[in-house]
Amino acid sequence: MTLLAPIVAEADTFKAIRRDIHAHPELCYTEHRTAKIVADKLIEMGIEVHKNIGVTGVVGVIKGEKAGAGIALRADMDGLPLQEHNQFEHVSQYAGKMHACGHDGHTATLLCAAGYLANHRDFCGTVYLVFQPAEEGGAGAKAMINDGLFERFSIDEIYGYHNWPGYEEGVVAIVDGAMMASASEFEIKVVGKGAHAAMPHLGADPLLVACQLVQGLQSIVTRNINPLDNVVVSVTKIHCGDATNIIADDCLIEGTVRCFSEDVLQAVEQRMAKISQDLCSAFNCQAQFVFARSYPATINHAAQAQHVRKAATQLLGEEQVTVFTPTMGSEDFSFFLQEKPGCYFAIGNGDGNHRDTGHGLGPCMLHNPSYDFNDALIPVGASLWVKLVEARLKNDAMD
Repeated sequence: MTLLAPIVAEADTFKAIRRDIHAHPELCYTEHRTAKIVADKLIEMGIEVHKNIGVTGVVGVIKGEKAGAGIALRADMDGLPLQEHNQFEHVSQYAGKMHACGHDGHTATLLCAAGYLANHRDFCGTVYLVFQPAEEGGAGAKAMINDGLFERFSIDEIYGYHNWPGYEEGVVAIVDGAMMASASEFEIKVVGKGAHAAMPHLGADPLLVACQLVQGLQSIVTRNINPLDNVVVSVTKIHCGDATNIIADDCLIEGTVRCFSEDVLQAVEQRMAKISQDLCSAFNCQAQFVFARSYPATINHAAQAQHVRKAATQLLGEEQVTVFTPTMGSEDFSFFLQEKPGCYFAIGNGDGNHRDTGHGLGPCMLHNPSYDFNDALIPVGASLWVKLVEARLKNDAMD
């Protein structure tokens, strides 16, 4: 592994920025402080800055010495509504808010790369630094697209990365095609007829139907979908009634569906609707079924995945590059990949041993109150961003 010396020399500066952002997490579309830190730092570097794209998004523009194509590098900025369990110095100062997914680190990494690129513009084309809000459930990528991201900036390719606990520190994991699943939410309201719990024959019990329905929904995966297709149907919430001696009028079921294929997603939705309607009818109840698509599947473009793989191998060595195992988690970078060729990849965050003191007792996993980003990834990710830019924006590199 041979990282870029100027980036390594500046790593502590961006480590401090990362820890400051970690201590002041902001939820989706409220990233005003973080966005100001980003914009001020880019301006300090002499980089052209565009603010308030997709509400709180920031785009930096670095033009090379010669004209050419445009490549976008993306970092997300928002935190999560989670109470942090860590006790180190940079612990969250805001109750109920935490950077439990490493977006603070992604932002610091891209800022670090920006500093190098601003001082080394010997490339042909333009680098667009996309600092995105609201990845955590707010579809900030879609908001930036709707706000004219690809009309205002001549972006030909777009890339992003996520730290990944479980992979060894600094290992780059890439996959062609499907990387992360789509995310959809469903709500089924079973409408019955309330009654006294001692006289159930006078009503239509929606809770009894809901219990049957939860079992029926599981049959979709096991009996209606090809076993070779990956899909998850999870009921995560049931709410019914307020007293032990009353059969409620209705019962609400909620949950999520994850898969990689649009055809599979349509089949699941149709089958869920059919099972809900027919089962409720059989028990003299009615079903109100709502199915909402949140994030599409994250599908990498093969050519762009190969560009990342090549740059990572040249920078880090073959032993530090591996194939990413697709996950049923979701990511709104998928919206970018629906519009432009690109690749989303992972950099290993390690096993949590970088948390030397003051951390919570839980594992260092994403969306865990004891998580913390591994600062050793900043120079790795920043060096990789630079190598990718140099490879893609050399003469006639775009194909």
